[in-house]
Amino acid sequence: MMKAAFHNANPLAAAVVLHEKEFTQFCDLIYRIAGITLSSSKKPLVTSRLAKRLAHFGLRSYGEYFKMITAIDGKAELQMTVDLLTTNETHFFREPKHFDFLRQHILPARKSGKTFRIWSAACSSGEEPYSIAMLLDDVLGVAPWEIVASDLNMKVLEMARRGHYSMERMSEIPQNYLTKYCLKGIGSQDGTLLIERKLRERIQFKQHNLNEAPPQLAEFDVIFLRNVMIYFDQNTKRQVVSRLLTLLRPGGYFFVGHSETLNGINEEVRLVQPSIYQKP
Repeated sequence: MMKAAFHNANPLAAAVVLHEKEFTQFCDLIYRIAGITLSSSKKPLVTSRLAKRLAHFGLRSYGEYFKMITAIDGKAELQMTVDLLTTNETHFFREPKHFDFLRQHILPARKSGKTFRIWSAACSSGEEPYSIAMLLDDVLGVAPWEIVASDLNMKVLEMARRGHYSMERMSEIPQNYLTKYCLKGIGSQDGTLLIERKLRERIQFKQHNLNEAPPQLAEFDVIFLRNVMIYFDQNTKRQVVSRLLTLLRPGGYFFVGHSETLNGINEEVRLVQPSIYQKP
């Protein structure tokens, strides 16, 4: 959905060259704000994603745009830049083995009567927290549970709050959950699906920068931090994980992406199975 928007960039703005010095400025900025490292291969991506903003303001260089977003009154546009330069790739029930582990091992062992709490710490456009919510509602029934979902990108957070997706995503959702928790769009909403209100109201969406101190939240039983550390250098990974673990209760579980590991990053948690860790 985000990529389609970039094809509409003004051709004149697209012709503006992003010089190496300017590219370095944007790289340093994103690293300072979000801890994300942009390699030289990302220069075309930065060029194309910011081209429409140059066109919008009638600017003649990326240097002018950089001065605008770093000015005292440039905070709103700075957030727009962060939104455009952060990657948001996600799916419903991505990495199914994690959901199987949650269902088969974690939920049966939870303390009865206590609110079960999960943090989706890089929720993107909401597919992950809604997948978790479907599973919790299905397994726990009337038992109390809470989900907090956070992301740095305000644009995708708004998408997540709406819970409104293209029908192309339906194949990712188990049929019984699709029937139970999703509404099929009709008329002007044809070709879309909407997550049922009772699930949307159970998730608390927050903006949070993983590169900063965690928000004031109670402890969680499970924290999902999946497929985001691949954009961090080793030092940033250590800091982010350490901060999040302060909000994971003893005995709680920490999930990372299947291509990620905490080996050499944190010794506080123990490996349960690939990409799943437990706090002693």
